[in-house]
Amino acid sequence: MTQEDGQLDSLVRKRIRALRVAQGWSLEELATRAHLSQSSLSRIETGQRRLALDQLVTLARALDTTLDQLVENAADDVVISPTIDGAHGLMRWPVKSDPGMSVMRQRMTEPPPVNPARMRAHPGREWLVVLSGTAVLMLGHRRFRIETNQAAEFPTMMPHAIGSEGGPCEIMGIFDQDARRGHQRDIVDCDDQGTKGAKGCDLA
Repeated sequence: MTQEDGQLDSLVRKRIRALRVAQGWSLEELATRAHLSQSSLSRIETGQRRLALDQLVTLARALDTTLDQLVENAADDVVISPTIDGAHGLMRWPVKSDPGMSVMRQRMTEPPPVNPARMRAHPGREWLVVLSGTAVLMLGHRRFRIETNQAAEFPTMMPHAIGSEGGPCEIMGIFDQDARRGHQRDIVDCDDQGTKGAKGCDLA
């Protein structure tokens, strides 16, 4: 066994115990749920018994997780540096657990367009939180005022746009893969319209 294998082996055992404790279960309770003897589970947690694939599958199911999550290598970076798009005033963070998701931070200084023809609609879903200032979300014919620390979630198939109210605002959004693609197209549209920094542009 390599050092890396040994570290992962130890990590998996710690995860099993931590998940059991988080559920408030004794060794006996988890052993019963996983159809193992209490002594076998104890030896698995303490490293005195080899980890068998069939037992890991059963334990993962009993702990309400997946085998992939249970044996995921934790050697990857935990802190992710943002990708900075200086041309548009954007910062993006990939969501490692789901490559289709992305996180974006953006400063806005212009109100959203009120003309529905300037709103965007595309497949996907978006969640955003206002970090500072006040944002306005136009969703179809409805207008939502979102204050600092308030959040909004909506399907991006609805025509939508977002901007600031009463001064600059800063928002952070999380997009699924489809919404991210739609947002990238909108940034191009804003550039074509001569809107530097994506001011008042559609967030997603």
